[in-house]
Amino acid sequence: MDYVVDPTGHTADELAGRFGATVVDADTVFADPDVSAIVIASAAPTHTLLIGRAIEAGKGVFCEKPIGLGVHNVRETAKQIDRASLPFQLGFNRRFDPHFVALKARIDADEIGRPELIVLTSRDPQPPPISYIKECGGIIRETTIHDIDVARWLTGEEPNAVYASGAGLTSDAIRAEGELDTVAITLQMPSGAIIVINNSWRVVYGYDQRIEVLGSKGMLSVANRPRNLVSAWSSDGIRKETPDPFFAERYAESYVEEIHCFLRHLASGSMMSPSATDGLKALEVAEAAHESLITKREVRVAYDV
Repeated sequence: MDYVVDPTGHTADELAGRFGATVVDADTVFADPDVSAIVIASAAPTHTLLIGRAIEAGKGVFCEKPIGLGVHNVRETAKQIDRASLPFQLGFNRRFDPHFVALKARIDADEIGRPELIVLTSRDPQPPPISYIKECGGIIRETTIHDIDVARWLTGEEPNAVYASGAGLTSDAIRAEGELDTVAITLQMPSGAIIVINNSWRVVYGYDQRIEVLGSKGMLSVANRPRNLVSAWSSDGIRKETPDPFFAERYAESYVEEIHCFLRHLASGSMMSPSATDGLKALEVAEAAHESLITKREVRVAYDV
């Protein structure tokens, strides 16, 4: 039996209708012995609670990032997942983007030698509502955490230290709440490589997603994906399409692939990735970035050992 649980009734009905599922409450899902796995795509503050209930019910879990917003709670949840030995995959969807996957394969094949400088650009066309910003834990936990995970994934290293700066530039409401919409973060890796992450919640030209990896033998990059490949050439210049409008379009393939990966691992019993440990380590780096914002100093990352 396929179930849909959502506090917004019409949303649940629409999704269930598309896939022939049944709308129920959460208790029904956790109590049904025929449900072997669940997908958690609710608001971030609910994730640890729902993961805990799923584990108690003996069900596998796919959870959209993050596992939770507080490092202590996430550490406890990661340990709970590890003790249960149940299938668990975290939704860091960028690891499943075909362009990012190809980039990593070429890095691993030593095409450009050892990575020395990586620049990760993630910029949204507009900020979310202030109510959402406060609920998700802010731009670093919501947006930058993706880039932190990509940095760890591409290099196979855990950042030693973080330096962060940020500002509220896009609206009076964001500034009034003391929130940020623009951040620049530098990660120092054990190999000496430097990762530079820049995030903004306001760009007027689309959803800006780029990577540059400079190595000892050259550079690899992933450019923005345009809405279409048609360009206009004339005496007035060359006009090309803007990037995809937002994440749903840009990462449509990776959202599908991460679920397919989860289902394949469920069927085979093989180890899942990204794991709860990946989520925890990314959050630990994000918390160090928050501390750096406050202290205006470089901060060593405190990992759970």
